[in-house]
Amino acid sequence: MKTCLIVDDSRVVRKVARKIIEELQFQCSEAEDGQVALDACKQAMPEAILLDWNMPVMNGIDFLRALRSLPNGGEPKVVFCTTENEFSFIQEALSAGANEYIMKPFDKDIVEGKFSQIGLI
Repeated sequence: MKTCLIVDDSRVVRKVARKIIEELQFQCSEAEDGQVALDACKQAMPEAILLDWNMPVMNGIDFLRALRSLPNGGEPKVVFCTTENEFSFIQEALSAGANEYIMKPFDKDIVEGKFSQIGLI
């Protein structure tokens, strides 16, 4: 079973995302900020990461840059899932190594479509 790390400071968003992603046959783990997520990736690198931008301690873009510098850090498919919808944010995320970008709010069809586009399902 593929693994997905859900990184968001909102417990509600993590719960909703987990339900959707588990229905897509992924084993999920969660992190409430980028630092917790980075520590988790150092222990076991997931195949997919659903990543929020605005979080305390370490935000999503700083996490992504740190992830991509790790050994095997280029392997996970990273999908940003955020309220930041300006083109400059999308461009920065993709330049930093994100594979796709989803706007909040999201639903199963959106997540499934993006995961399919980048070869996760």
